[in-house]
Amino acid sequence: MEYKVLLIEPDENLMCVEIDELSKRGLNVEGVSNFTDACELLKKDGTIHVVLSELSIPRDKSSKQLVKGSEIFKKFLSLRYEVNYFLYTNESFGNKLFSEGKLNGYFYKYEKDYDDISHKVKAEVKNSKLRAPFYDSLVEYAQKSKDSWHTPGHSSGYSVKNSPWVKDFFDFFGPNIFSSDISVSVPQLDSLMHPEGVIKEAQELAARTYRSRYTFFSTNGTSTSNKVLLQTLLKPGDAILLDRNCHKSVHYGVIIAGAEPLYLMPSVNQKYGIFGPIPKKRIIEEMDKAIATGKKLKVLIITNCTYDGLVSDTPYIVEEAHKRGVKVIVDEAWFGHANFHSEFYPCAMEAGADYATQSTHKTMSAFSQASMIHVQDPEFEDIEDFFMENFCMHTSTSPQYPMIASLDIARKQMAMEGYSLLQRNLDLSDNFRKSINNLKKFRVLELDDLISSELKNDNVRLDKTKITIDVSKSGFTSKEIEHFLLTKHNIQIEKSTFNTISILVTIGSTYSKLNRLYLALESIERMSGNRKIKGDGNLNESIKLSVSPIKYRPRFAFYCDGEMLPLKKCEGKIATRMVTPYPPGIPLLVPGQIISKEVIETLLSYRDYGVEIHGMHEGGMVKVMTKQEESKLKTKGVDINS
Repeated sequence: MEYKVLLIEPDENLMCVEIDELSKRGLNVEGVSNFTDACELLKKDGTIHVVLSELSIPRDKSSKQLVKGSEIFKKFLSLRYEVNYFLYTNESFGNKLFSEGKLNGYFYKYEKDYDDISHKVKAEVKNSKLRAPFYDSLVEYAQKSKDSWHTPGHSSGYSVKNSPWVKDFFDFFGPNIFSSDISVSVPQLDSLMHPEGVIKEAQELAARTYRSRYTFFSTNGTSTSNKVLLQTLLKPGDAILLDRNCHKSVHYGVIIAGAEPLYLMPSVNQKYGIFGPIPKKRIIEEMDKAIATGKKLKVLIITNCTYDGLVSDTPYIVEEAHKRGVKVIVDEAWFGHANFHSEFYPCAMEAGADYATQSTHKTMSAFSQASMIHVQDPEFEDIEDFFMENFCMHTSTSPQYPMIASLDIARKQMAMEGYSLLQRNLDLSDNFRKSINNLKKFRVLELDDLISSELKNDNVRLDKTKITIDVSKSGFTSKEIEHFLLTKHNIQIEKSTFNTISILVTIGSTYSKLNRLYLALESIERMSGNRKIKGDGNLNESIKLSVSPIKYRPRFAFYCDGEMLPLKKCEGKIATRMVTPYPPGIPLLVPGQIISKEVIETLLSYRDYGVEIHGMHEGGMVKVMTKQEESKLKTKGVDINS
């Protein structure tokens, strides 16, 4: 597919000449004469990857008013950050020229050097987007079919392809997966833990694409990425503000770092059992409280967007944290695509966050476990060596090279067609919402349905590629609907809560798949007849995010041997392990936490409802600290309240 160059030329006679000359040199050029038409084309046509613009252009066809200088490019960048922008102007060098930091070049119009324009434009697009240096090198190496006398043991698949017992394994995956599954013994393919060649190139391209200063590829998911950052930024005794509904990897990172967790309570939508963002006011209050009480507060980590697609006002949160000297990490596991369409702007890097972790595999075309760490911290160079030490500590010395290649390709794809793919996603989502809302017993929840009242003025948005469907009027529980979809209609959804089911509309979604889901729900609706669930099919008032105080730093409690006790007998005891209901997947107990009566009641309610609970063993047993272990910890002075 050919990308387009958008030429903005107020003189329409000259525009025809310029389009003709540039087309002769292999560029696919479309011309407009004014600012308004240019903006409309940028929004509508995702194949536009280059803009050539004057410094002053008419606002629209019928107006003599001019749009000038930075106003032009600020607007363009707000619509399409990934496009390459060039000045094509009759202004010579001097005070009239400027840079928005994203301008890719300058052409002096009166020179009429169309060869120069063509060469520079093609080179810029190729060097910034079209290359996939690691993937290309991996393919080149695999196709050489070298005899391998190194790991891995399958030796390009020779160990299995003629086996009478496991040849089906080779046949299923095919020869390419084996020929590209190679070893760090191949210098041509660089080292993930000390990149100096094609991996470094691929990471630099990713940094440019994702608006970061540095980008690092991670082959063990955002879980490991979070732990690497927390171990880098926190020392034992440092404090971190974290949302209580963060991923469990963050809690594990706190344990590893020996830090003191200061929990931020998320908003809770009781009607649908959905945990939302942390109210902005609460974040500010807790930061100020921590600083005022002498906590060594170093880091704030937030989850954006949430599992259900709720997007926080990240720029405001980052600004307030930086005023207080606090570094900000944004866990963007579910929002890695935000950089590629204005509907989702700003991503964490654009919002000024110091670090972001992204599950590239969740919403883009990378393989499972393939993730990225993005860095914008202006002080990163001071800790870069320590970061790499922690990165190496958590990274396998035998990373899977196809996974790294998938990160390189995912970046290339999003740079070249991310806007078009996401626009299609939004169109798919809108059409599906309308279809579902035409049914009588199912309804897609909108932003106002999903957020609680305390977020009404918090500038929270909804990522519409996450679709939550209210099933409470269907006559079936969400678990029953999930079962019907899987067994009768061969459809697997993302998750269910007590009265909702959720799906993700990704760049791999199609109209056919969404229509099959619609027809399946229509069938379930007919099947339900007049059937009704007792009550409303959810836990509503009985389930709350009951969080009791932390008494000991999680690291010390985690390394206690502890003892197993029935949960009902644990009031006042100290947890040594996480206890996490799924859904929603939020730990109600973490190591070092006092087990309160409210937490016990909540966990038992989840259990009685049939929710899977990680960390609770058969018979309702959980692990807690012994009295002797508590006495030892008190003498060490690690009681947080002491």
